Amino acid sequence: MTAPIETTKSAAEVQPEAVLTGAKQSQIEGRSLGRIAWTRFKRDKAAVAGGIVVILLVLLAILAKPIQAVFGLDPNALNQDLVDPQLLAPKGAWGGMSWDHPLGVEPGLGRDLLARIIEGSWVSLLVAAGATLLSVAIGTLLGVIAGYYGGWVDAVVSRLMDTFLAFPLLLFAISISAALQDGAFGLSGLPLRIGVLIFVIGFFNWPYMGRIVRAQTMSLRRREFVDASRSLGARGPFILFRELLPNLVAPILVYSTLLIPTNILFEAGLSFLGVGIAPPQASWGGMLTTAVDLYEVDLHYMFVPGMAIFITVLAFNLLGDGLRDALDPRSK
Repeated sequence: MTAPIETTKSAAEVQPEAVLTGAKQSQIEGRSLGRIAWTRFKRDKAAVAGGIVVILLVLLAILAKPIQAVFGLDPNALNQDLVDPQLLAPKGAWGGMSWDHPLGVEPGLGRDLLARIIEGSWVSLLVAAGATLLSVAIGTLLGVIAGYYGGWVDAVVSRLMDTFLAFPLLLFAISISAALQDGAFGLSGLPLRIGVLIFVIGFFNWPYMGRIVRAQTMSLRRREFVDASRSLGARGPFILFRELLPNLVAPILVYSTLLIPTNILFEAGLSFLGVGIAPPQASWGGMLTTAVDLYEVDLHYMFVPGMAIFITVLAFNLLGDGLRDALDPRSK
């Protein structure tokens, strides 16, 4: 007599996982690299908070003009009746804060600080984003070419990076911005100043991105997928833009988020020195310039634009740190 067949296990337990009829799809579904990175990013509460603040700041910059139109905020409107004519300080406590002026008013002229902060947000973010995009474009292109081809190409690009890094960037930016203030390239006024700032900050900062991309490319060019592409007859441009660049997205994205706050501070510094955004156009650096002259009258006026820059830079840094940890497969 043959031994009886054991039937204690259910049909779902004895079948292969691929043909399970009662298993849920989420139990056997694989996760993509993007989904894994998103899951790891969500665990970092500080990075999530920084990302939320960054999104709100971007929306504020994009919708600055509509917000001003809807709520009737004029960054250049004078409210001298709210300022003491002798002391030049705003009437009332905390810089003249009220329901009509939640952040107070500017000493001397009485301009609404909330309206000027909103107006300055799109200027600072536009300059920082444009300069970052220019730096990333130039640095990524030259860095990946130098890292992949090596030899004399790498030597030429590396010496070019060293040359740009040897420039005294701040003095160079001050001289160029001051020389082009009146008009150039058919532009004048605010568009010219924004364009000059984007060019000066972005064009002379690309070696930092170029060095990072070059080092990553030198590591990736020895990987198996590059050798496989070569064996199939792929040429240099195809390998650069179809094989290497997709694998460089993570470090480029992380460094870009860290470069934006640096450019915001650079723009604020140039505006603070008087060669950036010219008044009466509101900018966070320009507001700090005026605040330094009036800090004995009203210290509150220095606090408002200073906190705007501080929160923006902190949010971008937290977001960049979170992205770095989420996209790095070697991190815990």
